[in-house]
Amino acid sequence: MTAPPVEILHHGAVRGVTGSCHELRLVGPTVGPASAGQCPHECGPTEGQHPHECGPAGGQHPHECGPTGGQRPHQGGHTAKQRPHECGPTGGQRPHECGPAAGILIDCGLFQGAETSGEGADRDNLGIDFPVGHIRALVVTHVHIDHVGRVPYLLAAGFEGPIYCSLPSAILLPLVIEDALAVGATRDRKLIARTLERLKSQIRPLAYGKWARVDTGIGTGLEIRLQRAGHILGSAYVECRITTPNARHRVIFSGDLGAAHTPLLPEPEAPLGCQTLVIESTYGDRRHEGRADRVRRLQRVIERALANRGAVLIPAFSIGRTQELLYEIEEIIHARRDEPAARALPWNELEVVVDSPLAAKFTRVYDRLKPFWDAEALQRVRAGRDPLSFEQVRTVNSHSDHLRVVEHLRKTRYPAIVIAASGMCAGGRIINYLKALIDDPVTDILFVGYQAAGTPGRAIQQYGPEGGWVELDGERFDIRAAIHTIGGYSAHADQADLLRFVTEMKRAPDTVRIVHGEAEAKETLQDELVRRLPSTNVMVPVVPSS
Repeated sequence: MTAPPVEILHHGAVRGVTGSCHELRLVGPTVGPASAGQCPHECGPTEGQHPHECGPAGGQHPHECGPTGGQRPHQGGHTAKQRPHECGPTGGQRPHECGPAAGILIDCGLFQGAETSGEGADRDNLGIDFPVGHIRALVVTHVHIDHVGRVPYLLAAGFEGPIYCSLPSAILLPLVIEDALAVGATRDRKLIARTLERLKSQIRPLAYGKWARVDTGIGTGLEIRLQRAGHILGSAYVECRITTPNARHRVIFSGDLGAAHTPLLPEPEAPLGCQTLVIESTYGDRRHEGRADRVRRLQRVIERALANRGAVLIPAFSIGRTQELLYEIEEIIHARRDEPAARALPWNELEVVVDSPLAAKFTRVYDRLKPFWDAEALQRVRAGRDPLSFEQVRTVNSHSDHLRVVEHLRKTRYPAIVIAASGMCAGGRIINYLKALIDDPVTDILFVGYQAAGTPGRAIQQYGPEGGWVELDGERFDIRAAIHTIGGYSAHADQADLLRFVTEMKRAPDTVRIVHGEAEAKETLQDELVRRLPSTNVMVPVVPSS
């Protein structure tokens, strides 16, 4: 049985890890002069070849169009020198004149830092820059802003189809979009309310592990199934099953996969297999430290700051990372309770400030969604503990209270842990804490997640240890605080997790497309997969920048 006509397009960031947006495009029965079963391509399919791939050249991998100047072997996609229909076009192009097309989007996320799409969208130009008339559905892998932040713009561009996501994501998505609109788009409450009403009317929650049919309208069968990804609550990877009367194909989009032993969440399990895998590579070039090591490092950073009578500032996204940190801090405090954390300050009196109304709201939702927690977390609950809302947690809601806390810490050097958004220091309340405390040597700044290129977080992480400076709200600040990074708290899978996800499939993919990572991470993961799966076409899609 041959493969049906399928193409995968990438509308997200040309490089880096934000603005995630992929399209699975299906093509209906051939119309016009093309011969039966063949797409009217100049480089039509050869025997046993995927109908949308160019034929192999002598000595080349059978799934490649052949490397062009400077292109690595095993690398697919297309460069500016190739015809736009070769090896997967980018947004704005019809795949071929093969009959009607239908597509589904996997995520539609916001850009951060210096990252841009191939069509020119960036953090300041968020309008949808690819055609959406043929898009039949949006599938949301999880509700981080870099995966859903452009959904309102997708609705504004005319998309009226269903939005599929997991049950937890169906609850969390409107909260994320409401905050994104209020902070970054408009203060018009009526407009926000109308957008949210429309969004909620299009959401279709799906249970994990159950196939759901998507109406393509072109005669090609398409079913999707969500499986736990272990990244944040509600996260999923997406299995797509495509069928025609004489062809079938399975595509998997990984979304963001979680790290092993992520607090609160069951680990993702490898799928049985597929023909095509689209996989993230955020940490494709490195491995995280183990959970026990990262908890010890977290405790040491806290103890250092408390001994110096300083604050620990932890930039963290409101959903996922904040709850995982609270979970681990609760365990540290619970295990030591009456022991001194600092002079005249027992651990059980240490103040943990969550300065984010949105994070507090998400934490309450997490509490409501305990059935989706892992066994360890539920065991703590049964023991009478509250891993997310323990007594040392203080939530700051109003802006005036926020400013008072910032000023109190600046003046008194009162030891405390502060968790505030945004996770990349690109906005949010963490900025005021940084402006007040970053030049104080008793302050500790702890990064627990990925910092994208062009963000203040990346600048602090990179130049802080060298005594550099960072620009915040247009003003330059010298970095005298101690800077720490604990990679193990990333919600992203590391290289070992990613390799395990692929190699434990019972049926290895024919093609792996590596996305969602910086160049070195993609290339390193590509090399590792090529070594382990010599019969698989492992490619890094090349998307031309505008």
